[in-house]
Amino acid sequence: MNVIQSILVLIALLTLTAGAEEVKFAQVGDRVILEPPVGTDSKVHYIYWKNSDDTDVVWSNPFGSRITKDLLSDGSLVIDKIKDEHFRTFICVTKSGDKILFMRTYRILKVNVTLNPPSPLLPEETLTLICNVESLRGQKKPEIHWLNPQSRQVGSKGSATVKVTGQHNGQWTCVVTNNKKEHHATVSVTVVDLSPAPTSPQYTSKSCPLTIPCSIHVSWDQIKAKGIQEGNWHFIPKPGSSLTPHGSQRLFSLSLEDKLAWKADQNRGLTTASDLTKGNLSLMRKQGREDDSGDYVCSLNFKNGLTLNRTVQVKVLQIISSPGTELISGQQLNLTCGLGHPLPSDLKLRWVPPEQSSSSLTSDRLPAHLTIPEVGSEDSGKWRCELWRSDTRLTSADITLKIEPRLSVWMIVIICSITAIVILLILIFVCIAYRRRQVQLNHPYSFVLDHTGFVAWQ
Repeated sequence: MNVIQSILVLIALLTLTAGAEEVKFAQVGDRVILEPPVGTDSKVHYIYWKNSDDTDVVWSNPFGSRITKDLLSDGSLVIDKIKDEHFRTFICVTKSGDKILFMRTYRILKVNVTLNPPSPLLPEETLTLICNVESLRGQKKPEIHWLNPQSRQVGSKGSATVKVTGQHNGQWTCVVTNNKKEHHATVSVTVVDLSPAPTSPQYTSKSCPLTIPCSIHVSWDQIKAKGIQEGNWHFIPKPGSSLTPHGSQRLFSLSLEDKLAWKADQNRGLTTASDLTKGNLSLMRKQGREDDSGDYVCSLNFKNGLTLNRTVQVKVLQIISSPGTELISGQQLNLTCGLGHPLPSDLKLRWVPPEQSSSSLTSDRLPAHLTIPEVGSEDSGKWRCELWRSDTRLTSADITLKIEPRLSVWMIVIICSITAIVILLILIFVCIAYRRRQVQLNHPYSFVLDHTGFVAWQ
């Protein structure tokens, strides 16, 4: 019986050259599962997994006994974190008693993936990715191609060469196709770059916080290894601004000494993230200011002359009230809300009056200029102008109006009467004082010595 089994094992090995075995592709560290032949029932059959030299790897019997946890309940062989010694041939033998029912061979082939140069890389550096696999004699060579992090095919015949940008950062996939079956081998590519800047401006107001985003997705050790020289934040005011008319102003410079930190130059009241080691380079302030409009440039300079920069545009929403914020009932009120230029077609404004206001503002797209012919005391309070894109509120600006009630005719009469009475009383007082003065002048005083020797007035 042992001789017969050995002969059958030898026959199974011979099928390797005939292409009858199942081929698996894997890279070092992968998890590989080899399933037993179709028809195998682990609850009825004995299952033996062997090496090509007929030595046992694992086995199980229908009574639930196993010699290793690497065998699943259905009889599948599991190889976790595959190593170089696992790239070989395995044989699965299914028995019922002493009778061999099924036998199948498996070949695990190694996928090799290399990067030249290795990560990390700076933008504009040239990267070559190579993927190759072992092949079987007499069989068609597998087809190989690469997928970039955006899942688009790059290169051909297992090789891809690109000039890297931030978009190339991430997981690349080598796709090996054999007999219409695909195996994916992955490799991580790290590109030292700043995160993409927002595609649209950052909107703020004096009523809302301001955040100017900038970040990195790699460690500072990797950045220093690539030869970083300096980092800066610059502010370029919007055209027509009175601020720095001859160019930009530097807000912060990066200290690369023992402790990584920003040094303030002209910070404009902006603050930085407390811990730069987490990659957050953003600027922020609790409230925006009218002069915040402009471009903010975050940059990193390297010794090879490369500069990485991201520009964030900031726009400020403002409300202007005419004739002012303190009015009297009956006056005309003009409110203007905007960014200082006509709004793009994808943006819209919404006015939110005080709850008690009788003004009817129901339109979904309201004009930037709002006119109320006669305001009333019910219009006092906070008015809000909101900037929207589709269903997203981008920012809002608030203004508080104080509207005093208009004086009535009776109130004017009462005020005038009180004023006349006060004036009359003042005149009477002046007359009395004048009269007493005249009496004193017409009756001069005299004095004599009394019996004590003191002067007495008469």
